[in-house]
Amino acid sequence: MDAYRVLLLAPTRPDREATLDLLTHAGISSLACDNAQSVALETKCDVGAIVMTDAAFTDPQIDQLTAALSQQLPWSDVPIILLCRPGDMAQSRRRVIDALRNVTLLERPATSRTLLSSVQAALRARARQYQLRDQFEALRDADHRKDLFLATLAHELRNPLAPIRTAAQILAAPRLEGARLQWAQQVIHRQVTHMALLLDDLLDIARITQGKLELKKTRVTLTEVVAAAVEAARPLIDGKKHHLIVTLPDHDLTFEADPLRLAQVFSNLLTNAAKYTDSAGHIELNASAQGSALCVRVKDDGIGISPEAQTRIFEMFSQIDGGSSRSDGGLGIGLSLVKGLIKLHGGTVAARSAGLGQGSEFIVHLPLSPVQSPDARKSEKPRKRTPSRRVMVADDNKDAADSLAMLLEMAEHEVRVAYGGRAALTLADSFRPDVAFIDLGMPDCSGYEVAKALRREPWGIGIRLVALTGWGQDQDRQHSKGAGFDQHLTKPVDPEALDMLVDVSSPLVH
Repeated sequence: MDAYRVLLLAPTRPDREATLDLLTHAGISSLACDNAQSVALETKCDVGAIVMTDAAFTDPQIDQLTAALSQQLPWSDVPIILLCRPGDMAQSRRRVIDALRNVTLLERPATSRTLLSSVQAALRARARQYQLRDQFEALRDADHRKDLFLATLAHELRNPLAPIRTAAQILAAPRLEGARLQWAQQVIHRQVTHMALLLDDLLDIARITQGKLELKKTRVTLTEVVAAAVEAARPLIDGKKHHLIVTLPDHDLTFEADPLRLAQVFSNLLTNAAKYTDSAGHIELNASAQGSALCVRVKDDGIGISPEAQTRIFEMFSQIDGGSSRSDGGLGIGLSLVKGLIKLHGGTVAARSAGLGQGSEFIVHLPLSPVQSPDARKSEKPRKRTPSRRVMVADDNKDAADSLAMLLEMAEHEVRVAYGGRAALTLADSFRPDVAFIDLGMPDCSGYEVAKALRREPWGIGIRLVALTGWGQDQDRQHSKGAGFDQHLTKPVDPEALDMLVDVSSPLVH
């Protein structure tokens, strides 16, 4: 139905025909109703405004119209234009007008220009009501999806915490066998990596949404990108006993792209296919060059996508058949992240499915940007062992501080620990560290305050300051940089990055 059509209630034929002719010539959709009951029924559908003449007050069913208008939704207030004779306003008619609510009175005889401008003004006001309705519904939907996302996030973070707690209890056993020790270590490492990936995806989505994620393009080959993607998705694919077929062009393709982000795209699509396919299913990754574009298809024989879901599958926090027992959970941001990364590469991604139970196919098209320069990558020289440094760790979370200190001590660095901001300032004054890892959220004296105080000391100018925090947005990094930090590190700390951070002879990019 036309949301901006005008309903006309004019019992006398001359009024009805003249008004209809005026609205039709103005290009306004209108409908003449025989009586007040018909108008009341039409208001249950979309309507822009109602034009009435005072003759309608004699309609015995006028109470049905006032009752229908009194039951409008909170956002709705249908404008009514009432044409009436001057001075003809009996008390009974006044009660009806008050019951009609949003009424504009025009004295008869009204000019065509006056009536038309009043109708157009009413339709503009009604259009704003519909806009507010749409905005309200969008906010309500976003609020619902936010609540669902938070519940899902809590669930996804609890999943790895359970095996970590079990592994920690096993590690506490007095006589622990080598095999069990290795198992516990692998469980903790694997589950912590999973949690870190969840959080990294959240940060990536935020950066893409804000237009702050920058690609690091280099010369890549399709083979190496796909190999990295398959390696990342392999644990889930093998865990569900899926059969994966990868088909690549006979001649390897070389082009400019961000290898890490592109591998992330294809691993997300493979992981998505594995999640929503029953055990022992079939997954295909097929890549081909189509003119100056690369086409990559990831196809599965899983649960498929309903027609309604296909319109919102790439939206934030959307999940395919979220209530299905065949889904292995997730935050519902994987496909949104895929779309954002592909768009940054100048490409497109689309989803196809014949329906529920019919499998899914995701098609990525990427421009094959020509390589600007020959391969300039040099063979990497073996990294020299980092000399022993004096390192300070400051964190009010004792377990976090002690575990980081233990890793640094295992690398043969001299480490001192402070469990608060003020203690860190006292310790730094006597210890004079080469490197300091400082938590930003210490209650007695924040990491920002500690960094600023250290930079004011002559001996503190040359210290490498590394911020430790759970916040990793660009504005957080700028804030820590402004406080004097050399590097901004989000928790949990990657043990492999410690060696580079402690090596004060190597430059860092904040």
